[in-house]
Amino acid sequence: MSEKLKVALVQTVLAWEKPVINRNTIEKKINASTEEVDLLILPEMFTTGFTMKPENMDPSQGKDTLSWMQRVAQNKNTAVMGSLPFIENGSYTNRLFFVTPDGHYQHYDKRHTFTLAGEDQVYTSGTERLVVSYKGFKICPMICYDLRFPVWARNTEAYDVLIYVANWPKPRIAAWDTLLKARAIENMAYCIGVNRIGTDENGLEYSGHSAVYDTLGEQCVFSQKEEVVYAVLEKEHITTTRNKLKFLDDQDTFILKV
Repeated sequence: MSEKLKVALVQTVLAWEKPVINRNTIEKKINASTEEVDLLILPEMFTTGFTMKPENMDPSQGKDTLSWMQRVAQNKNTAVMGSLPFIENGSYTNRLFFVTPDGHYQHYDKRHTFTLAGEDQVYTSGTERLVVSYKGFKICPMICYDLRFPVWARNTEAYDVLIYVANWPKPRIAAWDTLLKARAIENMAYCIGVNRIGTDENGLEYSGHSAVYDTLGEQCVFSQKEEVVYAVLEKEHITTTRNKLKFLDDQDTFILKV
């Protein structure tokens, strides 16, 4: 079991609905770094931007991107995660893949589709949470709008790390900052948010604010520019804080219906 997990937050501009260009751009950023990491985290819809027209892309791009993630994971000996439009059985989902260096992968489909942008009309909502066991850490990945719904993220499985990948626009960035910190505190877990940067085809501006918060809500890293940001998560910090404060022992019990 590892006591530390080094993560890389890839905060990048995204080319609108251009999967090949985005994959190439991200791979160049990854290859330009000499840092060895355990987990690379990419933004929501990192191949396209937050498009509501996934049909504009060749349906094969979803599987091509998964293959690309597997190749990057193997070549860099790191896990890779991020979400993309994915078609399966004739339906689109906003699907996050968590890919390990050996090529194995698990996926999570965004539970809370963003009704304000009509995402609920285009993408099928997921119904199951995912908790990944990786290098001694239990990781719970979620996507963007999920951040506004604390019940969905409630730490009933003793996960260590909660991760949100996003396309969260600048006008509401104060909510992003506040809710990431809140999710860390209430779940006594590291909380990581990876957002994009730049302006999309709809004129929405993204200011980044990718960050890592520890179990007490202290900000470990933060960025507002196009860059890859690194942080080291420590298992001892999680264990020590939970053993001392035991707040999770007092949380309400409930059954979530989806």
